[in-house]
Amino acid sequence: MADNLAPTSLFILLDQAAFYMEAVIFVLLPVELALFLWRRELKWARVKEMLASASPIIPQILGAGFILGLHYQLYLWLDGVTPFFVETNIWTAALCLLFVDFLYYWEHRAGHHIRGLWALYHSVHHSSPQFDQTTGLRVSLIDTVITPLFYLPAVAFGFDPLLVLLCFGFVIAYQTWIHTEMVGGLGWFDSIFNSPANHRVHHAVQRQYLDRNYGGVLVIWDRLFGTYQAEGERPVYGLTTPINSANPWNVHFHEIRTLLEDAFERGGLISLWRHFWHRPGWRE
Repeated sequence: MADNLAPTSLFILLDQAAFYMEAVIFVLLPVELALFLWRRELKWARVKEMLASASPIIPQILGAGFILGLHYQLYLWLDGVTPFFVETNIWTAALCLLFVDFLYYWEHRAGHHIRGLWALYHSVHHSSPQFDQTTGLRVSLIDTVITPLFYLPAVAFGFDPLLVLLCFGFVIAYQTWIHTEMVGGLGWFDSIFNSPANHRVHHAVQRQYLDRNYGGVLVIWDRLFGTYQAEGERPVYGLTTPINSANPWNVHFHEIRTLLEDAFERGGLISLWRHFWHRPGWRE
């Protein structure tokens, strides 16, 4: 029976599901490239942006496993001191996934509303003026350092630390396929789940699209907290103030440099503290 699956089997199932969802890029990206060639849109400017988006792959391969291992040790410590315990079965695993997706919504929203987090890592993901499968690869290594901390409440409530990490990985892996313009609106699916149409809105810079659609797997959180926006006008991608560069160094550190410049022009470390916690664009 499905509800009698051993925890180890559930962990393997989640891990395999995440693997296959991430592998979707090996199907969608070649199709996108063929489409760009057919439309004569594969210009050098696009290629440079795609290479910039792919640039974090090597640092992620070299560092992400070690960093997540450290987070796992923190999760294990918290698991040892929390008074709560949730037995792992298929129903509690589904509940954990739902809770992790809920926490992802707030982590993602914080990355947009707290300038320090926006500058340190999340602006990197939004900096491309294009939207394709490689955009999903444009992730700062600092993201891996900070974001797992947002999921500590799931461990504190008694969920297995490994289950929490695997659910987090599932939520991230799910979003591989939604970085594309090849898939249009999906009707009722768009109203419940994150989808290419919903995520195009999230990456757009038009006023009606800013700070919308934070959900990872589900967009019901956006509907509950007033941040949902359906796709209408064709999105324009990137940052509201474009970096106009495909240089990986600029892609990863432009917003950090801008944050420091704004802060130290106005008063040093105290000003930096204030700028860090205010919204992006705030200045004293």
